[in-house]
Order: sequence, then structure tokens, then C-alpha cells
Amino acid sequence: MPLINRAHEMQHHVAEWRRHLHENPEILYDVHQTAAFVADKLREFGCDSIETGLGQTGVVGLVRGRHGDGPVIGFRADMDALPMTEASGRPWASKTPGKMHACGHDGHTAMLLGAAQYLAETRNFKGTIALIFQPAEEGGAGARAMIDDGLMERFAISEVYGMHNAPGLPVGQFATRKGSIMAATNEFEITVTGRGGHAAEPHTAVDPVVISAHIILALQSIVSRETDPLKALVVSVTQLNGGDATNVIPDVIKLGGTVRTLMPEIREFAQTRLTDIVRSTAAVFGGKADVIYHEGYPVTFNHDRETDFAVRIAQTIVGEAAVNTNMPPVMGAEDFSYMLESRPGAFVFLGNGDTPGLHNSAYDFNDDAIPYGISYWVSLAETALAA
Repeated sequence: MPLINRAHEMQHHVAEWRRHLHENPEILYDVHQTAAFVADKLREFGCDSIETGLGQTGVVGLVRGRHGDGPVIGFRADMDALPMTEASGRPWASKTPGKMHACGHDGHTAMLLGAAQYLAETRNFKGTIALIFQPAEEGGAGARAMIDDGLMERFAISEVYGMHNAPGLPVGQFATRKGSIMAATNEFEITVTGRGGHAAEPHTAVDPVVISAHIILALQSIVSRETDPLKALVVSVTQLNGGDATNVIPDVIKLGGTVRTLMPEIREFAQTRLTDIVRSTAAVFGGKADVIYHEGYPVTFNHDRETDFAVRIAQTIVGEAAVNTNMPPVMGAEDFSYMLESRPGAFVFLGNGDTPGLHNSAYDFNDDAIPYGISYWVSLAETALAA
């Protein structure tokens, strides 16, 4: 099935929905207006069932095919924005200072709504499509909240699929890979305690600033000297706070940062080594360090069969040459990982063209990608649940 003509015809009004969402961003679980907009559209389309309030503010719409019973397949879009101030200059830029759709979740939601409208009109399949609109992807683990609220069991979902836009990838192209496609994320907080004193008499103090500097450098050895270079690992110290005056050695310095991995064994190893290095380095210099380690999203892991199927669908829409089946893994994280731990499925990237990158204040979703996203969802539904 090539790019669907109806998807082109729908592009204008789907873009209007997208721009409305872009103007009115909401963050984390506080997506009440967005969820209400989604639920209203699903009712307007004539979905068979609409459930709200899953995972606090998630929405699920069911569309049953006209060819009888069959399995239930889930399609997921995320609804939340980021706590950022927009600088895109678009006419539809955010109306709410400090909140912005800088990751394209407005586009993801709009494209899945477009597919919902098409599927509710045609119903040319056997079984049921569960349209999943999720809150709090940006750091709030909204996918896990919906799963904990019974998402998979309540709707008997057997497979689940997700999609994300990709700046830098041309519009009309797709990219994915089997296995680990996005990283697991962990965060750490380090408190380095020394003994404060006068900056002119450092020999009377235990300087936590110097200890912190050695810790920051030593942590990089986990990547450069202790990890197989073919097994991806990122350790980044991104926060360094402490001290109130230029002539005072403080008692305490606080550090923070993130660890990204693609393999469970490297994730566990990095946590162990980070903790050991921090504590032992502080002890060498006569100080003390405490580590609080926060486990974030797991690896986003594409299942083989479902990835092959997603690739085949994308290829029927845009051709084999426009689908990268072995893209490099992304060291960013994605909480669709929880859904892929719960059910087999696949996550793909859709080209957003030559635009500013994700989480950039000048970013905007490219509405030219809309027909491709709708066509992908519709083709996936009608092929997976062929009558």
C-alpha cells in the first residue's frame, strides 16, 4: 500500500489540530486540556470505546474492524510538552511562557488522531486497534503509569507500536533497527563533604572542590578504560554546585549527572563502578562522598518479528531505499521502553526534515510529515489485521 491519497487530503485539518496543540502545551501529567481535545476528537470520529484517566491523564480509544473479531494491537502517541520557552517565531508558537512542544509530541498526537479518523471511517480490518495517547513521556514515566493502571490487560493488547519524528532525516523517510534502539537512562547525585576553611590556608582544610574535580575526571575512565568500546556507555557530569565566597573553601560540593547504556549488564556495571570511584576518590583526599543513584527508563528494545513487520509497512509506503533498517542506536531515552517490555512491538523514526533538533527552543514539527505518519499507522492496522 503506497502513501494513502486520503492522508494527503487530511493533511490540512490534521495540521490545524497539531498547531492548536502546539499553541497550548502542557507538561508531564498535567495534560488535561490536551487529553480532553483528544477524547473529543475520538468521540467525533465514532470510536467504539473511549477510556480516559489511565495513568492519571492518558486516553485510549478503540476502533473495531468491520470484518469480525481478531487481536488487539496498540498504537501509541505521547501528548506532553517540555518546560522550555519557545523561540521558533512560528505564528502558532506556544501561548504559555515556559512550556513548549520542543519534541514533536503535538505532531505524534495529531498524526495518530488522523489515523483514528481514517480507521473509524473505513474499518477495513479484522480485530481492534487501541489508540493510546500517553502523558508524561518527558521524564514522568507516563507509559509505566498507564501499564500499572492495567493498559495491556484491560484492552487485551497483544502487540504495541510507537513512532517518533527525527530532525535531520528527510521527510518521507523512516529509520529503525532491531534490538536496542534507544538508551536506558540513570541519574546520579553526589555529595562531596570535606572540611571548609580559609582559601589562603588550604593546608588546614579538606577541599571538596579539588576532590570533585578528581571525581569528574576519574568517572570518565569508566568509559575510556573499563568498558568495551563496542558497548555504548555515556557518563556525563552536568551539575557542579557549592561555595558562597571566593575566599572560602566550602564544606560541601554537590554534583549531578546522567548515565546512558544500551545493555543491561553495562547498566549494572556502570552503577557499581561509579559508586566505587566516587567513594574511594573522596577517601584518598581525606573527604567523604555519598551517591544517590536513580534508575530511569530502561532500554527501548525492538522485537525482531515486529520490527521486520514495521519495516515492511514503511517500505510499502515510501520504498525500500527510503527505509533505514539498521540506524545507529540513539543515546537519548524513551519511555515507550516500558510498553516494549510489556508486549512485543517496534519503535520507528519518521523524518522531520532539515529542522532544529529535538529539545531546541527553535524546533517545530514539520507538517509535511503528517501524510507519511497517517499512512504508516493505517497500513500497519490494515495489514496486521487483514480480513
